[in-house]
Amino acid sequence: MTRVILFNKPFDVLSQFTDKGLEGSTRRTLSDFIDVPKVYPAGRLDRDSEGLMVLTDDGKLQARIADPRHKMAKTYWVQVEGLPDDATLAALRKGVTLKDGLTKPADVKRIDEPADLWPRTPPIRVRKSVPDGWIALTIREGRNRQVRRMTAAVGHPTLRLIRARVGDWSLGDLATGEWRDSQP
Repeated sequence: MTRVILFNKPFDVLSQFTDKGLEGSTRRTLSDFIDVPKVYPAGRLDRDSEGLMVLTDDGKLQARIADPRHKMAKTYWVQVEGLPDDATLAALRKGVTLKDGLTKPADVKRIDEPADLWPRTPPIRVRKSVPDGWIALTIREGRNRQVRRMTAAVGHPTLRLIRARVGDWSLGDLATGEWRDSQP
């Protein structure tokens, strides 16, 4: 039977089980949280991003989730610098030109700060003279640091990035650093 694990990855954790960085490195990895043999992450989440990761022992499922050709929707809660206006949201919906080309259109809307959001350690930088806002952004491709590059391209750099949904799987009430089994 296929095993699927949902994990709420904390900030500053590598989305792999071993740290292949510098010798003697003490960076945290998935193995600091998940002690389950033969499951592997279906996709990556940057070290400075948080939220939902899906792990599985099924290679075909792993490929279907991670490979951008399958266009599996991934939704992010994004805290951005400034307050995005309607024109900014329209630009994200249309697609944004990045150095590696035009992104596919995104689904995006302004949201309130997500309820019951855990504190981030360390906290984001706050500038008293610049407000911040939240958006929910759904993409169906997976370029390197894509969400961060998209928000920066429209003038609203990302301050905090939390993946809330991958396909039909959602973060729900999963606490940061916790995992649970799910159905494939």
